Amino acid sequence: MTVCLLLLSAVAVTAAVPVPRALTRAQWPEREPVVALWVWQCLVATVLLCCLTALVLGAAAVFHTVRAQVFAPAPPAVTEAYDLSAAPPWAAALTLLLACGAAWTTAMLARELVEARRRRGQTRAHLRERAPELPAGLPSARGPLLVLEDEYPDAWWMPGNPPQLIVTTGALHRLTSHQLDAVLAHERDHARAHHDWLLHLSTALATGFPRIPLFSHFCDQTHRLVELAADDTASRRCGHLTTALALIELNQHRGVLSCASSHRLLGERVDRLLEPPPRLGRRHRALTTAVAGLVPLLPLLIAFAPGLNALA
Repeated sequence: MTVCLLLLSAVAVTAAVPVPRALTRAQWPEREPVVALWVWQCLVATVLLCCLTALVLGAAAVFHTVRAQVFAPAPPAVTEAYDLSAAPPWAAALTLLLACGAAWTTAMLARELVEARRRRGQTRAHLRERAPELPAGLPSARGPLLVLEDEYPDAWWMPGNPPQLIVTTGALHRLTSHQLDAVLAHERDHARAHHDWLLHLSTALATGFPRIPLFSHFCDQTHRLVELAADDTASRRCGHLTTALALIELNQHRGVLSCASSHRLLGERVDRLLEPPPRLGRRHRALTTAVAGLVPLLPLLIAFAPGLNALA
């Protein structure tokens, strides 16, 4: 029991502090933003699983009712292998701390989702008021594409069910057909990959635990990597130069992106599209993805190790 809690704490601290700082200094995430997003998600899952399994084991050691429920289907040898009756005194304090953290995390996630839904509803209502009346035969404002009367070129993606693409008349007049295709491909990739869920998760964790490096870096890197990943999708379909020119045309009048979280990325994104960095090899990419996917299994292996040894 004590060994399991110590190992889970060590894995959680390692995944939450030194690994994220090393990952932010690495160069390969710029070349493979999709793989980098997967790695960040695996690190977050590892920390959350460590905390959850430690909470379950600690609660089972402190509360007999929880112990009876958790180990009800297990043979007596498995229960004896965990030695829950000899739990250290600090197990109760750790369990209470983890329970408070779990409640706080749930509250932050719920708050983020409620606020996002409220803001989305207000924005949709405001956009529908600004949408011009389209000629008969064209898609209505309730379709997947919403056209706004605005002299400034702009286009963005509105999450929801279904997701909606918003394009201004300025963008329709200023962009060529190929550039407009690149912009729409970029925004559709956000919708297809459900990047809004990643952004909500990272924002909620960073807001709730601002002093934990993993969550703060996860929030910053997620906002950056989702844009790079969508740029890659658009450039594969429409070309690097076309996508870069579309970005420049959309932001020439203000010099920054319309999304506040991405305004510092414009120069980096354009340079990256004009001079694409070398990509990882297929084997290297597959190995990185596989290793990252195995990392969240560590908390489960640590938690189940005593029971597996008892059964063996």
